[in-house]
Amino acid sequence: MNWDHPQPFTLDLSPSAADIDGLDHTNNAVYVQWCEKAGWAHSEALGLSLADYRRLDRAMAIRRSEYDYLLPTAAGEALLLGTWLYSTDGKLNMERRFQLLRASDGATVLRGRWQLVCIEISSGRARRMPAEFCDGYLPAVVAAHLAD
Repeated sequence: MNWDHPQPFTLDLSPSAADIDGLDHTNNAVYVQWCEKAGWAHSEALGLSLADYRRLDRAMAIRRSEYDYLLPTAAGEALLLGTWLYSTDGKLNMERRFQLLRASDGATVLRGRWQLVCIEISSGRARRMPAEFCDGYLPAVVAAHLAD
C-alpha cells in the first residue's frame, strides 16, 4: 500500500448499502465516522480507553478537523483506513492524520487531519496531558522529519 507515512494503525472497512448517498457514493459523513472509529481504536491499542479518559478527567478533544475527499467509493468496496499521531508539542496539543486507501488499486480516497487539544473533561478547559497520555501517545508520534 502507498501510505503517506510508515506503520499506520489500520482498519479494514467496506461501505454498506446504508452508507451510500443519493449520488451512489459513500456519504462523506460516513468517512468522518470511520475516522472517529479509527481514532478510538488506535487510542485503545495504545492503552488509553474512554474509561481511562474519564478516570483521569482528561481527553484529547478535536479542536479542528479537515477532510479532503479525493475519490468516490461504492457499496462493498474494500477499503483500508490508516491513522497516525504527530506534530505534538508534548504537553497540550497533538495532531492525528488519516488516509483511506482503496484496496483494489491502493489509490488514496481520503486524507484527513484533526488538531487535538488535551482538555479537563469536568471543566472543558485546556490542560496539560497527564503522564499516562504522554506515555501512551508520544511514543506513537511520527518522527518530525517524516511528518510533512
